[in-house]
Amino acid sequence: MAEVARPPVAAARRVVLKVGTRVLTQDTGRIALSRLFAVVEAAAALRAAGREALVVTSGAVGLGRDALGLSETPRELAERQACAAVGQTRLMSLYQEGFARLGLVCGQVLLTQGDFDDRTSYLNLRGTLGELLRRGVVPVINENDAVSTEELAFVEGEARPVFGDNDKLSALVATKLDADLLLLLTDVDGVYDRDPRKHPDARRLARVDDAATVLGGAGEPGTKAGRGGMKSKVTAAAIAARAGCHAVIASGREPGAAERVLAGEEVGTWFPAREELDARARWIAFAAAPRGSLVLDAGAVDAVARRGKSLLPVGVRRVEGAFERGDVVVLRGPDGAALGRGVVSCDAEAARRWVAGTPPEGVRNHHALVHRDHLVLEGGGGA
Repeated sequence: MAEVARPPVAAARRVVLKVGTRVLTQDTGRIALSRLFAVVEAAAALRAAGREALVVTSGAVGLGRDALGLSETPRELAERQACAAVGQTRLMSLYQEGFARLGLVCGQVLLTQGDFDDRTSYLNLRGTLGELLRRGVVPVINENDAVSTEELAFVEGEARPVFGDNDKLSALVATKLDADLLLLLTDVDGVYDRDPRKHPDARRLARVDDAATVLGGAGEPGTKAGRGGMKSKVTAAAIAARAGCHAVIASGREPGAAERVLAGEEVGTWFPAREELDARARWIAFAAAPRGSLVLDAGAVDAVARRGKSLLPVGVRRVEGAFERGDVVVLRGPDGAALGRGVVSCDAEAARRWVAGTPPEGVRNHHALVHRDHLVLEGGGGA
């Protein structure tokens, strides 16, 4: 029996398996049925061992493109959404067939960023997925590409993708469901210290404790098939690890690799779990889309980041965006660098007046614009 090099990974009870387009398709673009069914078998093996499995899958657009006879993935949003609408039913039928052959039931869950933005929707989704798991169902989750808007207007004038790819979606699912492990299956066997496509002597990293040390060298998408690249997978692994969930990036094309990871072998690249954030802090830090920004002065940065204080209006230089009371905003330092995220106690216009010296009715200037109990700092826990 192989050595258990990663006991926490081997002991994971709730596992999210994320499978990318380049795993599910051949180089020709056709579906790779053997690899799809290998993911089904890995999930079934988890269930047989008394563990829980959720599958986050890509591939709908590619299957739809193939069904519609297109040689390449369309660039226009409406055309891609048409491909997704056709391909999603085909993709789900393959998962249903695979799980049924192994005596299991799976359930389709289609999500958009909006399902995570609103706290009530977020909790309802958590309850639905939890109920599916309690009933022995394997949730098969995908972004709802057929209705998702490809870009949303960000509060500072930037355009932001809904999820960008299913890597971030898988990280949000893992963190919101209190998963023990996120296994990101891709077309390479882990994270390397340099791009192996350019450097034949590049070395695979067995363990990464700080994702920032490898993000600079992580590659972008290498083919037209998928939207994610290694950088998005490292980012997803970092989100999961920060929320207290172990993450492993490994090959989904190598036979048996998933099973070896789940057995605790040193396969792929492991991102060990860090100090766990509670459920509300995870929602603030990762799930909700920020609706604005508060730019702080140096004194407020010191108070919030180093002394664990609430953010008072006197420490805010500028209010950006259009947000409502209870929305999540980004806190930024004087140089624009993100300090963390927090839930605001008033809307944007009231915040601007408050910062200018006119607090909302019934509120005094010593009251918090963002209370420390509703703050999550970059790279750490609450303020």
